[in-house]
Amino acid sequence: MLIFNYDLKLYICNPKKDRIHIKFNPMTKADIVTKISEKLGIEKGDVQATVEAFMEEVKLSLEAGEDVFLRGFGSFIIKTRAEKTGRNISKNTTIKIPAHNIPSFKPAKVFVEGVKNNVKVK
Repeated sequence: MLIFNYDLKLYICNPKKDRIHIKFNPMTKADIVTKISEKLGIEKGDVQATVEAFMEEVKLSLEAGEDVFLRGFGSFIIKTRAEKTGRNISKNTTIKIPAHNIPSFKPAKVFVEGVKNNVKVK
């Protein structure tokens, strides 16, 4: 609960209704390419081709039904979603959503512990 005092009047804001949006700059593929290029002294074009080839191989493996395991980093796996009944609220109808597979990432324990220990809770 947030409490603000403006001109001696007390305002109480419910955080669920008045969400505070924190802007952040996520790392992009271009940022990853730049950092790897600087660390290894390789041209950005070569690094970008390598990163793109890696992502393509992961994608093709998952599309072929194979999981990808990277020791110390994590696993790209296929999860199966069960069939369920959904609702279209605007038309007030129910629809059947068939079972389907989705890609998922499960980080390694070392990766999770590193994030827990090094990233402050916001």
